[in-house]
Amino acid sequence: MSSPSASRPPLRPAAPTAAPATVPSPGPAARRRALSAAAGLLCTALLAACGSNGGSGDTAAKDDGKPVTLTFWGWAKGTKDVVAAFNSSHPNIKVEYEEIPSGAAGGYAKISNAVKAHNAPDVFNVEYPQLPDFVSQGAVQDITSLAPDSLKSQYLPQAVELTTLGGRTWALPLDASPQAFYYRKDLFEQAGITAPPKTWDEFRTAAQKVKQAEPNTRIATFFPDDPTTFEAMAWQDGAHLFSAKDDAWGVDLNGAGTKPTADYWQQMITDDLVRVQPSFSQPWTASLQKGETAGYLGASWGAGVLKGTLPDAAGKWAVAPMPSRDGSPASGMLGGTTFAVSKDSKKARAAVEFATWATTTPEGIKARIASGTSSAYPAAPALVPVAKDAFKADFYGGQDVYAVFADAAKSIKPNWQWGPAMGATNASLKDAFGKLPQNGTVQGALDTAQQATLAELKNRGLKVGQ
Repeated sequence: MSSPSASRPPLRPAAPTAAPATVPSPGPAARRRALSAAAGLLCTALLAACGSNGGSGDTAAKDDGKPVTLTFWGWAKGTKDVVAAFNSSHPNIKVEYEEIPSGAAGGYAKISNAVKAHNAPDVFNVEYPQLPDFVSQGAVQDITSLAPDSLKSQYLPQAVELTTLGGRTWALPLDASPQAFYYRKDLFEQAGITAPPKTWDEFRTAAQKVKQAEPNTRIATFFPDDPTTFEAMAWQDGAHLFSAKDDAWGVDLNGAGTKPTADYWQQMITDDLVRVQPSFSQPWTASLQKGETAGYLGASWGAGVLKGTLPDAAGKWAVAPMPSRDGSPASGMLGGTTFAVSKDSKKARAAVEFATWATTTPEGIKARIASGTSSAYPAAPALVPVAKDAFKADFYGGQDVYAVFADAAKSIKPNWQWGPAMGATNASLKDAFGKLPQNGTVQGALDTAQQATLAELKNRGLKVGQ
């Protein structure tokens, strides 16, 4: 799913209904700034041209050290508590926080419109998949000069990869979002399942047992409205949907890399072994409450989501590593969010100071997790013990869920690249996945999204390779 990040409904809406928003095209001046923003190999692939940088690192240097008021938009769970803790300890920087809908539920459209109108907040949250889109449209600043190696070294390398484009830094990572499998211990026991499945073959066998034990119950749900869940499973299995080579983008949504994942889930759907329901929807929630859905394939932020959604099920749920093809540890990232500085902000230095505090200090992470709504897995590994201590694990019978997340984080496959128009890609996938209950297919959805993405990249003037 696309990130609540512990916050996803830290990064995600409680019941997302709108398609992911594509960042609206800016005017000529903004596009020129975008096209000159990055350097190096990925620059030409992402932004189609290179030139002098009119970005942020220069603007940031103009901060004069006087008291600053920052405007900040976001939706991650626990953010209000983080802002309050920051403001109480930083008299020279005041953060004014506005909670907006999660990105896919309208937040990205709101941010994009504000950027076009030149009244965007100084800093805002954006999920990893959408960051290249915002960069390519000239909506965010290059903060390379404000993010030294000493800062970036504190974050999980896979998170740094996703905030670095063209060798430049465009955002600071808040959380990583390794995958995890949540399951009802009692329902598994009733079905004769003695241990959570380690492989996808075992997962299918477990799904058959769950259905046999109770015909109205399914082991998990395929979310047609949330393509990032499928993308994360393809990532985990070694696929690469996008690549940048020389000055062109490679797009491979429907090739050999995704075929095993597509075939597996098509068969699970065809055999009626999983539900097909929108994520965080009323029907999905009701099926969990009734014990008609026994598991949830999510990410680290899902621990907070389930805890808040099913308060009466405390003690019944547990967390296991995500199944993999061969049973060895493997994970993609399902969502995850960052702090980006808007292109017109004159307060980049203060914005980065706030983002740094929120993502790399014990006080920042503790404030978020202690809110009781978030199970974010910090992008800064040194802070995982802080998050673990702050998270009340009674819902999971006292299980050390962060130990599961930590192992999964280590197994996140590196060298992943999100495309420059994920709004368009995911909107196409969502529409096509929506036809699955009728006569659509997973492979057909990928075929459609492949063509839609290629058309969007060409429409933006980006070169597409073979």
